Amino acid sequence: MVRHGSAINETAFDDGANNPAITCVCTYNNRATCHITQLRVYALNKRGEIPEVITALKYLTFLKLDQNYFTGPLPAFIGRMTALKSLSIAHNAFSGTIPKELGNLMELTLLSIGINNFSGTLPPELGNLVKLEELYINSCGLGGEIPSTFANLKRMRVLAASDAAFTGNIPDFIGNWTELTSLRFQGNSFEGPIPSSFSNLTSLASLRISDLSNVSSTLDFIKNLKSLNDLTLRNALISGSVPSYIGEFQSLNILDLSFNNLTGQVPSALFNMSSLEYLFLGNNSLIGTLPNQKSNKLQTITYLSVTFVKLCRNFVANSFTFDSSNISVLPGLNCLQRDFPCNRNIPRFANFAIKCGGPMMSTADGIIYEAENSSISAASFTVVSTEKWAVSNAGLYAERRNPSYFEITLEQVTGTNTPELYQTSRISPGSLRYYGLGLQNGPYTINLFFAETKFAARSSQTWESLAQRVFDIYIQGYRQLKDFDISKEANGVDRAITKTFSVNVSENHLEIHLFWAGKGTCCNPVQGYYGPIISALNVVPDFTPNVSGIPFSTRKEKSRTGVIVGVSISVGVVSLILIFAVLYIRMRKDSEDEEGKITNNQTTCTYYSLSNPNIIDSGIVLLGVGPRPNTFSYSQLRTATEDFSPSNKLGEGGYGPVYKAWNLHESGQSLQLIDPSVIEFDENEALRVVGVALLCTQASPAMRPTMSRVVAMLAGDIEVSAVTSKPSYLTDWDFKDITGTFMTENTQASSISEASKSRNKSQNHNPDDPASPRGDQMHSALNIPEPRLSDLIGDGR
Repeated sequence: MVRHGSAINETAFDDGANNPAITCVCTYNNRATCHITQLRVYALNKRGEIPEVITALKYLTFLKLDQNYFTGPLPAFIGRMTALKSLSIAHNAFSGTIPKELGNLMELTLLSIGINNFSGTLPPELGNLVKLEELYINSCGLGGEIPSTFANLKRMRVLAASDAAFTGNIPDFIGNWTELTSLRFQGNSFEGPIPSSFSNLTSLASLRISDLSNVSSTLDFIKNLKSLNDLTLRNALISGSVPSYIGEFQSLNILDLSFNNLTGQVPSALFNMSSLEYLFLGNNSLIGTLPNQKSNKLQTITYLSVTFVKLCRNFVANSFTFDSSNISVLPGLNCLQRDFPCNRNIPRFANFAIKCGGPMMSTADGIIYEAENSSISAASFTVVSTEKWAVSNAGLYAERRNPSYFEITLEQVTGTNTPELYQTSRISPGSLRYYGLGLQNGPYTINLFFAETKFAARSSQTWESLAQRVFDIYIQGYRQLKDFDISKEANGVDRAITKTFSVNVSENHLEIHLFWAGKGTCCNPVQGYYGPIISALNVVPDFTPNVSGIPFSTRKEKSRTGVIVGVSISVGVVSLILIFAVLYIRMRKDSEDEEGKITNNQTTCTYYSLSNPNIIDSGIVLLGVGPRPNTFSYSQLRTATEDFSPSNKLGEGGYGPVYKAWNLHESGQSLQLIDPSVIEFDENEALRVVGVALLCTQASPAMRPTMSRVVAMLAGDIEVSAVTSKPSYLTDWDFKDITGTFMTENTQASSISEASKSRNKSQNHNPDDPASPRGDQMHSALNIPEPRLSDLIGDGR
């Protein structure tokens, strides 16, 4: 389809809806002549090379060709378009060197050539652009030293030069760019120190420098930079102490001093700044106790849903001292200091597996991946209650707010027998670390599972296909992979790749660290999209362990757990939703409240609709869907359900619907599942829906289809897979009544009794913890009502 552009006035040109567009000015020769002064072809994925005929536009002042797929070299004839004030060609596939003729564009105030495939160095002639105010050369492919002629660019306000192989020292002359408001040097190959002349840059609002080498710097140069709202000096060889005068920076919103050599204590002034939202101090040599955070102001804020006035802090890998005054404020942080004290010299575990960014799941090879789907922030850490493992995230997407730190995809990942393992992933814009705590010492094998699921394929030849994710992988503090690129290693997107490492654990802890060193594209396919991503990991011993792997702290606890499996089918809109809800009520022996008592004897569990949803903030009790199931007292449940009124009852019974469906399927009577009131329907369509539903009732995630495959089967795009076996939770029990409680055969009674005893003993983990060793695989059945297909279809038919 041919897209026609618009010829408009300058006011309408600012409206992005007019694209492509030109501006014609007809004031020349006493309004007898019109000239094109502005040209925009933006984000249309146009291909080809820039034609020389464009030089005929001698009055062109604005040229914007961003987010297309223009190829070839940037032609030297561009230098003849001397009226240009703004030239922007970012997010394309230009290659070759930058022509020195660009130095002829003396009227330029903006030059953007980032995210291209250029090579070579910056031509010294660009120093002639003395009117230049904004220069964007991030991810452009250039390298080498910044030319000394750039000292002439004293009007510079914005310089973005991250993810480019610039070398040598950061130029001292930048300190003379006193109008500079934003400077970004991340993911380069610069050497320190940071020039002391930077103290002259009092107009700076954003300063981001990272990944320096060789020579260290101190923070002395920032003393007068009180206009800063974003100060990021990450992995920049910063030494010395954190100065207390930072507390005078009343506009400071982001402070990232992580991965440096800072020593001493954290000034209490940092915690009294009304503007500070994000504080990153991890991986330094800070000591002492954390500042007292219990002033009246902070104590009130601490209990809000946003912690510490949104003050996100991450102090892992330091040497802080913890006592009763601060350990309760940051629970678990004591486990993640440099000496990893939790379970040290007391090994309790010899393996762990984590489903990064997703719920618990098991694979066909028998590995149970514990859930790691709790909500994390820009600076946070989580230590599971068993103290078996922990996760730490530190990093902020500066280009966007309220980002998600996990990814979900419905694409079918190839190159693996377990594509469902890659449907969720954990992502971080900076530092993502997983810790194994209390491990028995010895050799281990680490498997890390990756897939790039959000990028466009290179073969699509679109600007989105130019995205690149690059990060480093450290094991036990040693870099194992530098500039790891998932899609490059896997030979494409939506392809799985596993990286395996061998490591020796000698002090009962293991650290797996995924680190963004400022490299890779920043803004593709959306603004602020970069940093490490991982789908799952597992760690297995290369020796015969002699530890049980069961937390000591929970060995005397008993629990009773229920599982509901529900299948909701909508034929009219061709969709299927499988809902797993876990209703869990746990009471310790002899515990009761003032109104009633729940014991661990045989219990019939029932779902109720809440007449007072404010009690639990949900119209229906669906416990255990989130990362940590809520538990409620008998009195709360009684109040919420109006004394367990039958009018609020959603249903009771056993696995009736699933059991009945399988019986009818095995006897060739699947169509009896259709409600009698549905007189006319397509039998093939109905059988297809039933077949998909039966596939979704399988107990093992490995045997259930992915949601993308479910949609394809329901749409008729692919055949419904053969339904070959009844779920194990049905074959293990003999149901006497599809609407009553389940019973075992006499011949099974003894073995089931022993299994029950064994289960009670083995459930030593905290069942409220989704990352406990056993997870939810041992849950017992919970009764659910028998639905009719008409109830499931609703008005969709």
